[in-house]
Formats: sequence, structure tokens, C-alpha cells
Amino acid sequence: MSHAGLVERIRNREARLTVIGQGYVGLPLAVEFARAGFPVTGLDTDLDRVTALNAGRSCSPDVESEDLATLLRQGRYEATSDFSVLEQSEAVLICVPTPLRKSKDPDISFVVAAAEQAAARFRPGQLVILESTTYPGTTEELLLSLFEGRQARVGVNLFLAFSPERIDPGNATFKVRDIPKVVGGVTPECAHLAAFLYRQIITKVVEVSSPKVAELAKLYENVFRNVNIALANEFALMCQRLGVSTREVIDAAATKPFGFMPFYPGPGIGGHCIPVDPLYLAWKMRLNGYEARFIALADEINRAMPRHVVELVTEALNRRARCVNAARILALGVAYKRGVGDMRESPALEIVAKLRDRGAEVSYADPYVPSIVLDGAVLKAVAVTDEELRATDCALILADHPEFDYRRIVEAAALVVDTRNATWGIPAPADRILRL
Repeated sequence: MSHAGLVERIRNREARLTVIGQGYVGLPLAVEFARAGFPVTGLDTDLDRVTALNAGRSCSPDVESEDLATLLRQGRYEATSDFSVLEQSEAVLICVPTPLRKSKDPDISFVVAAAEQAAARFRPGQLVILESTTYPGTTEELLLSLFEGRQARVGVNLFLAFSPERIDPGNATFKVRDIPKVVGGVTPECAHLAAFLYRQIITKVVEVSSPKVAELAKLYENVFRNVNIALANEFALMCQRLGVSTREVIDAAATKPFGFMPFYPGPGIGGHCIPVDPLYLAWKMRLNGYEARFIALADEINRAMPRHVVELVTEALNRRARCVNAARILALGVAYKRGVGDMRESPALEIVAKLRDRGAEVSYADPYVPSIVLDGAVLKAVAVTDEELRATDCALILADHPEFDYRRIVEAAALVVDTRNATWGIPAPADRILRL
């Protein structure tokens, strides 16, 4: 198919789209295109997920099962694990995980596997877009070579681009259609075509000069957040030693109407982006003979926070003449952030494990996470009842889910350690509450 032909099919919402990866990024994207009238296939290797999706059961907090079921009935969306669907696809969007290895090096095996499948089934005139966050150079150095090995000519019969995902799981204000899309194509024709596709569902699309610029833009976004969270965390450590409320200090600074953006401390960083993406850039820069010092320092500070939280709990219990060994601790929230059930890189797991190692009897409550596996043992969530709160030696707030009644928690629990400042403004005796 020619460039002009694909433009026309996109304009008429006739182009067949396949989104590889139906997780927290790929599924909302696929659903948004399907809502716009495109025929969309969600491709995933997880057979259980594919079965659930085809039954109208969403696996994403940003997609309602009812909406998914409607699109299935209309024939606008289907899920499959069969890669042969790529042979009929006019646009392929790759939205697969990019985790870290234990060595903190990038693991792009999912990207490679998806790109190899797409390249093996390349059809002339195809648009291929990588959305997975990765190190700068991946699109041109890795994906392009795979397709060129299949006789593809970029900008002529292959249109290749990178457009980083920016989705914030559980964010009701900013959905896929609300978040500006950055697009970098290998050639200007690639960029224009990819941008034209995204403009069918997104109001603001920003074209940049190359895939590498787009790749770096996403990494810079999360390096910015990582470094500023680390600064807030270190500031919390200093405020604790000075006997000052961290939250009060940050709120006071935030009254300045320019030149300041508030970030708040927490028990550590979690999720797929902030703990992982900066290390992709640091790894790439080491290959280029440069050590990214800010990234290394921020990572060191943030990864030390779970240990600091354990010390806070120990100190708070000691003040009440209670030893952490055999103490009953209720962890409130084990997801990596409020309002979601995502456990990836959640600092709560490390905190709970360390407390158990010190002999504490730890239970947990989380409306989004019914069970967790820790050191081979399965823990099931408990209900946050007055009886449960009164029976605990320490209620430890690790994720500030909106479902928790924080006033009741403060009133019923003998001791509260709040790592999210969820109890800010709720009066309590100083010996009964400790905030980060």
C-alpha cells in the first residue's frame, strides 16, 4: 500500500490496527482507537488475559468492562494471541514491558520478540510504532535493522516511529485522549504518518525531529520525577532530625507562585516507570563513557526509603515500650500508589518483608490487592475494621487509597506510622502518630 493510500484509510477509519501488548498501556490505547471507529486487534501472549478480554473483562483500571464489552459486540475490538494477525495489519503499535534485569541493565527482550514477529510478517506500506519506554537509539538501531532485513525501505514502504506512552494508571483526569503525544519518525514521512494516526484520537500531537529525541523526552520526564522525589525523601530525613513537619515545610514552599513544584516524600518509588526508566538512560550513558550522577544518587536515596520506614516503625514502637519482634502490624495499602492494584516495584513488599524478618506479625489491607505472595507464603488482605485496628500495635500507611477512612484509623489504632501524609490535618497525640 502506498503512503497516500494508508493516509486515506486512516482518515476513513478503515486502517486495521494491531496493538501488541494488552496491559496498562496497550489496552487503553486499543480501546481508544476502537472507540474512534478503527478495527482494532489486541495481541497478547497471555492466554488468560486474551480469554478475559474477549469475554469483556477489562484488566486495566482505565478501561471499564462495560465499554470493552460494547466494542466487542460492535466488532471494533478483539483480542488474540495469534501473531498471524500482523500479516493483515496496516498499523502495528508495540506496547510491551521493558523491565530491568537484576543487574539493573535494560531487558528489552519483550520489545525484540514483538519486533521480530512484526518484521517476519511485514507487509509493504505498513506503519510500525514503538511505544515501550526504552534507551535512546532502540528504534533506529534495533527495530529498523530487523525490518530492513526483510527488504523494508524506511520512508518508502515502511513507516517507523517512536511515540512514548505517557499513561498514568488510575488517573481519572488525564486519559489517553487528554495527554499530548510526542512522535519521532525515522524519516519526516514516518513522523507525519504516525502523527496523523494519533491525531484521530488525541487533540495535541507534537512531532520531534527523530525517534531518539522522543525516546529521550520520555526518559527525561521520569528522571525529573525520580530526582525530585529523591530530594523530597532526603528532605524528609533532614526534617525528622530537626523535629520539623516535612509536609508543613513543603506546603509553605508551594505557596510561591513561580519557580517551585511540590514533590512529597514516600516509602519508596514503585510502578514500572519511575524506578526503571532513569536506569535505562544511565546504562546507555555508561556505554558512551558518561556516568549519570544525579540518576545514581536519586536511585540510592529512593531505594533506601523502605529501610528507613522500617526504622521509623521500630522507633515508634520503642517509644511506646514495644519491641518490633512479635508486634502486630497492619500495613495499609501494598500497591505502589493510591487508587490502583499495581504491585510492580512496590516498596511496600520490601517493607513488609523486612518487618517480618524482624519478627513482626504483619497483616495487610488493600481494596485493590486481594492477596500477595511473600517468601513463598500467600497473605490475604484483611478488612479494616475497628476490631482489627484496636488489635494492632501499629497501623502503617504505605499507600493512601481513598477507600481508607483515615480519621477512623487514627482514632482506633494505638499507633499510626504514616508514610504518605494521608492523616495530615487529623488531630492526634504526638506519641500516637508519626508522619514521614
